[in-house]
Amino acid sequence: HLPSMRTPTEMIVGLVLCPCGLLLTLTGTLAPSWRQVSLVPDQPMDVVWEQGIWDICRERQSTHDRLCGQADELGYFEKVPVRVAQGLMPSSLVVTLVGLVVAALGVRCWQPEPRHLVAGVAGLVLLLSGLMSLVPSSWYTQELWALPAPPGSTLSVGYSLVLSYLGSCLEILGGLALTLSFHHCCKEH
Repeated sequence: HLPSMRTPTEMIVGLVLCPCGLLLTLTGTLAPSWRQVSLVPDQPMDVVWEQGIWDICRERQSTHDRLCGQADELGYFEKVPVRVAQGLMPSSLVVTLVGLVVAALGVRCWQPEPRHLVAGVAGLVLLLSGLMSLVPSSWYTQELWALPAPPGSTLSVGYSLVLSYLGSCLEILGGLALTLSFHHCCKEH
């Protein structure tokens, strides 16, 4: 039979969602706003501390003066959820890149038919990478109010944590879509 020149839908979905997830996870990993600490006692009312997994920034909202590299006086970076995020988030990014390379080889690189087995394996790798970034995001959210903060201050979720969540979910969905390629592999045999 003649090879179909159409790329299967699940592969297209996987190759669209996973790079989007990678960008969101990368932004969430690098940007210093997993948690916002506001209304800090003995500070001006408009000062907000943004805590990420690598840096702490102090921003004065009325003037938009922002100073990063603040001292960690409360031992924030020593806490287990932050340390786990520091390890798993970059690891997840590397695994995502590997998964995308494998997916590109499986979907349709230089051959008339996609390699369903390779695309399915890429889906499993991308599913794993999504879970690797979902675990620290979830754990951090669970411990958000238990992590050290000045007494009497107000805590809230930062945009980096939200982006990490969204990126993880997109990678998981994209990975699941690519694993559907195993179905075609089974039909061939």
